[in-house]
Amino acid sequence: MRKELWTFIGFVLFCVGFISILLGIVGVDLIFLLWMDSFGGLASFLLKIAMIIVGVVIVVLTRVDWAAEEELMEE
Repeated sequence: MRKELWTFIGFVLFCVGFISILLGIVGVDLIFLLWMDSFGGLASFLLKIAMIIVGVVIVVLTRVDWAAEEELMEE
């Protein structure tokens, strides 16, 4: 897949996880993430944190210029 698509997927994961945590503070849940609440409060929170971390990792990995990094390692 293209870099832009992976960047978009990572950004969406990050945003949905972050918004879900913020809304959870007020007591509101995103309807398509209600299945996470069946695991319990802590597990649901950890899954949302994992969404944020995975989103950031995907964005960072797709934005790195691996050819330039390889050149730096050879020097």
